Amino acid sequence: RWLRQHECVEKLNMHAILSASAGQEQLLTELLVTHAKIPILIGELISVEIWKHKVFPVLCRLEDFKPRSTFPIYMVLHHEASIINLLETVFFYKEVCESAEDSILDLIDYCHRKLTLLAARSANGQTAASLQLWEMGPKIPRLFVPPQELQKQAETMEFEISLKALSVLRYITDQVESLPLSALTRMLNTHNLPCLLVELVEHCPWSCHEAGKLKKFENGAWHVVPPEDQVKMTKLDGQVWLALLNLLLSPECQRKYHFDGFNKSQLLKLRAFLTDVLIDQLPNLVEMQRFLSHLAVTEPAPPKKDLVLEQVPVIWDHILKKNMGKWEAIAKHQVKHIFSPTEEELQLQARRWAETYSLDMMEALAPDKPRCRVCGTEAAKRCSRCRNEWYCAR
Repeated sequence: RWLRQHECVEKLNMHAILSASAGQEQLLTELLVTHAKIPILIGELISVEIWKHKVFPVLCRLEDFKPRSTFPIYMVLHHEASIINLLETVFFYKEVCESAEDSILDLIDYCHRKLTLLAARSANGQTAASLQLWEMGPKIPRLFVPPQELQKQAETMEFEISLKALSVLRYITDQVESLPLSALTRMLNTHNLPCLLVELVEHCPWSCHEAGKLKKFENGAWHVVPPEDQVKMTKLDGQVWLALLNLLLSPECQRKYHFDGFNKSQLLKLRAFLTDVLIDQLPNLVEMQRFLSHLAVTEPAPPKKDLVLEQVPVIWDHILKKNMGKWEAIAKHQVKHIFSPTEEELQLQARRWAETYSLDMMEALAPDKPRCRVCGTEAAKRCSRCRNEWYCAR
């Protein structure tokens, strides 16, 4: 049953990517919202994250676990990457963000954990560029990989997952006006996301120097940046700055955020990065520059104290409490019933994985090319008002 669910998530992920590239992702987002699937995906995402932290290390330590294949374990590790990739594609839409309902708090916590890990590793000098990145895209892995190598693959996969979480968080901050008050309080005060984003600006985990050359991570791979492009803003840089703009310049956020001495000193670090070259690439940063100049010479009013009645995330705590002290037993049960398949079961799994990524399947998932509503020919232009109708010419 879980394998069928994993295949469905993979197909949804591929369909979302193909639809987004064709500019026709509305149907998929409508279906996910109508059938209330976003909270289910968030629950599944957190379940796999907990499995990876609590059960997977136990599996790797079991001396009597010598599987014929580690392919089933890889599929579980890859499941988290597929879900966060799907969420990154669809969370651009306001209705998707709103349909998450109470589970948005769990997703905010998830993004905070990922970004904290990313910032900590970067501050300690650990860069993903020194490791061979395990791509998150369609890939059929070897049937057997030693558990130690699987752990390395999980670590390198974690880097890309964290970058996807950054994009999801930025899309959530786009909707601060329609988020529940508890979500805003959690981002600003519980997790102090503005200061965490300052850390990411300061240490820039997707950029590093290697052998005297600047390398940046873009589109799933590290690239050497030529001298003339070294001041060019990457998409990841843009996501951090846009999230900061959303969190610091919104009147509601300014009312709730506590601009104490520490937070103020951290935020003022951003002034050193707001160069003319950067502002030319993202003109909205002029407003940020003005805000920081004003912050430097004033003492903002303390946040207004509201009634202390806060909603809390439930998925993470529920799973941990339900399985407290059972992690080793769960690992041993999974070794016996899930991760020790017979030769026949293994071949069936590999065949189904290959079929999921076959060209025929991708062709079936790809949306039809849009047609002009006037003449019926293939269209390349979409109406800027309704965003639904297509035209072959103006």
